[in-house]
Amino acid sequence: MEQFNSFNLEYNTERERLIIPEYGRHFQKMVDYALSIDDREKRNKIANSIICTMGNLQPHLRDVADFQHKLWDQLFIMSDFELDVDSPFEIPSKELLNQRPEPLPYPQNFPKYRYYGNNIKRMIDVAVKWEKGEMRSGLELAIANHMKKSYINWNKETVDDEVIFIHLNELSEGSINLVGSEEQLTSTEQLIKNKNMRSNRSSFGSKKNNRNNRNKKNNK
Repeated sequence: MEQFNSFNLEYNTERERLIIPEYGRHFQKMVDYALSIDDREKRNKIANSIICTMGNLQPHLRDVADFQHKLWDQLFIMSDFELDVDSPFEIPSKELLNQRPEPLPYPQNFPKYRYYGNNIKRMIDVAVKWEKGEMRSGLELAIANHMKKSYINWNKETVDDEVIFIHLNELSEGSINLVGSEEQLTSTEQLIKNKNMRSNRSSFGSKKNNRNNRNKKNNK
C-alpha cells in the first residue's frame, strides 16, 4: 500500500470537464497553456501549432478551407472564447454558439389522418389544379384507391368507400367531392391479395439472393 500511496493518482472525476472530449485531455492542456502565455506573438505561434496538430488527426481534410475554419472554431470553443489570437477566420461568439435554432415545422398537414401520409396531400393539391374532365376524374379515383390501401395497411380492417370519399373531400377542402357518388374503389379483398402477392415476390427474391450468395461462397 505504501508503494501506491507514493504515486499522485489523478482520477477523471477530479479533473476539469473537457469542453470537446473528442480531442482528449492533452489537447485541452495545450489550449490552457496557450491561454497562459502573455506574449501575443508566441501565443499566435502556439495557436497555429495546435491547429496543425488538430488537423493531423484527419490529414486528408487539414488543408480544406471549411475544415480549417472548423478547427479554429473548435480552438476558440476549447478556450471558452478567451483565447486572444489572430485567426484567419471570423472569431465566433459564445452567444452565437449557445443560440438555439428555430424549431422545424412538422411536415404533417393533417395529423388527424396520418396514415394517409404527406404524399397523398401533395397528390390532392396537384389534382385540384387540373381542369375537370376525364384525366382529373381518373387521378381522383387513383388517389382514393391509394387512400383506401393506406387506411387498410394502417388500421388492419375493412373500410367503406364512402368513408374514404368523406376523408378525400375533407383533405381537398371540398374541391374533390365523391361523397354519394356511384364510383367504386378496389375491393378490400383485392387490395389485401395484391399486398400478399408483393410480399411473396419480395420474400422469394430475398431467398433467391441468399441462395446465390451461398453458391458464390461455395464456388470460391
